Amino acid sequence: MTCFFTSSPMVPDTLDLNPANGFIHQLHLAVPYPCRALYACSDPDDWETTDQYAEGTAESMEKAGFAFTEFEVLDGRNADDAAALIENADLIILCGGHVPTQNAFFQAIGLRALLADFDGVLMGISAGSMNSADTVYSHPELEGEAVDPDYERFLPGLGLTDINIIPHYNTIAGDTLDGLDLFEDIAIPDSVDHAFLVLPDGSYVLSEDGHETLHGEAYLIADGAMEQIAEDGDVLELDEE
Repeated sequence: MTCFFTSSPMVPDTLDLNPANGFIHQLHLAVPYPCRALYACSDPDDWETTDQYAEGTAESMEKAGFAFTEFEVLDGRNADDAAALIENADLIILCGGHVPTQNAFFQAIGLRALLADFDGVLMGISAGSMNSADTVYSHPELEGEAVDPDYERFLPGLGLTDINIIPHYNTIAGDTLDGLDLFEDIAIPDSVDHAFLVLPDGSYVLSEDGHETLHGEAYLIADGAMEQIAEDGDVLELDEE
């Protein structure tokens, strides 16, 4: 399996695929032409939003030179067919959204086991990248979650990587939730005995045969500290330990 773990594959404030850091080129190298795609939702019951984003993603990729013989959606309407849909796909896209909601859906359909024999290309977007980890770091996103003692910040994931990604650094740096700074008061304290890879839109991790490389600007939060580890245009080999 070849995996692209992105923050967002789109140019900020547009519906165009982002060519930064060789992303479109690398995706063309991996994805067959034409291909059969499967778009996995974040909320299995919000069909209208899922269909809207699936259609937009397909159009953006077609504009960038990709072609599809099929572009299916996986959500609550056809969850019972998940195994067949995955077996039929060349490309699986795990969309963005609310991490715990998507995580619960993935667990309900047994997606981790269903992906065990998948040998195509998988692209994670935001929450989809976060839920791809073995153990997911699900930082609070919605009002009330940061101060809820029962909110679970670590969840079982898909086991496609050991990397915990925090996406959208370019848009969430400096933001607060429930009166707490997302990084200074939440993510950095949560990093004791953990490590989080913080990506702005346009950066991504490419995983091929278990070998992972970071492409673009990134920051590492680990053991209570945060530092920049790569700049835009950089390619960094990631330690697999």
